Amino acid sequence: MAKVAVVTGASKGLGFAIVKGLCEKLEGTVYLTARDENRSLAAVKRLNDLGLKPAYHRLDVTDEESVKEFAHYIKTNHGGFDVLVNNAAILEWDKVYPDYEAAKRNVETNYKSVLKIEKHLYPLLRDCARVVNISSSCGHLSNLRKKEWIEALMKPDLETEDINKFVNEYLESVKNGTFNEADFADEGKHAEHRVSKIALTALTMVQQRKYRGRHISINAVHPGLMHTDMAKGMGDQDPDEAAKLVLYLITEASPNLKGVFLWHNKKIVDWYDPEGDYYCKGLW
Repeated sequence: MAKVAVVTGASKGLGFAIVKGLCEKLEGTVYLTARDENRSLAAVKRLNDLGLKPAYHRLDVTDEESVKEFAHYIKTNHGGFDVLVNNAAILEWDKVYPDYEAAKRNVETNYKSVLKIEKHLYPLLRDCARVVNISSSCGHLSNLRKKEWIEALMKPDLETEDINKFVNEYLESVKNGTFNEADFADEGKHAEHRVSKIALTALTMVQQRKYRGRHISINAVHPGLMHTDMAKGMGDQDPDEAAKLVLYLITEASPNLKGVFLWHNKKIVDWYDPEGDYYCKGLW
């Protein structure tokens, strides 16, 4: 049976590279989705020029109506789908310690958008589907220093509401001026990004428990530092190279690999290790 795959935030960078790899490896339909239609259509043309034929649908992951519209489209045209890569994300570089609006914007895009996607698109995932959440080194629990947050997120019965409480407490601290750099590793630089990616990784574990009865594999990855628009030249890895990790999880990995945090070298990292040396450091 032909597969249906969806990649969010796919008009450039890692998302584009993942779509390219899926078009080459997957028999079926691969959806390149993103908010900017002009840039997305240009990306589709680039892939067409390589002999690849992705499908395109506009998707603004922060807009619930846009997510609902896309879910209706998938249900109407395919009945369901088999692969989802939650890649859409932002990182604003202008302020290492952002104001409330910037912090909220980052959290809305990188974490809360996936809650909208879970609500409307996850019911359409077919049995044995594979989901990959694109996290980063900022998404490891060792980015936190506040004991209460660490203990809450390490609970074996963690629920989405617990993650939301953590996220909202951070946002409230920025809003009311009580933000404490000591609550985070690396002096709390770009804490908004750390919070959003920690929340996404934690959500991965919660989602895997929810959907284990349907044999759906849901994993989070740190694809490594790349030279992309978002990474601003921080890393030297090509997006095509980084995409191989995601493609491995989708097309090669055992279906028993579930609810893990996979590092860029394919090593399974213990996410529940607040003392680990995995936190994002010295990049800003």
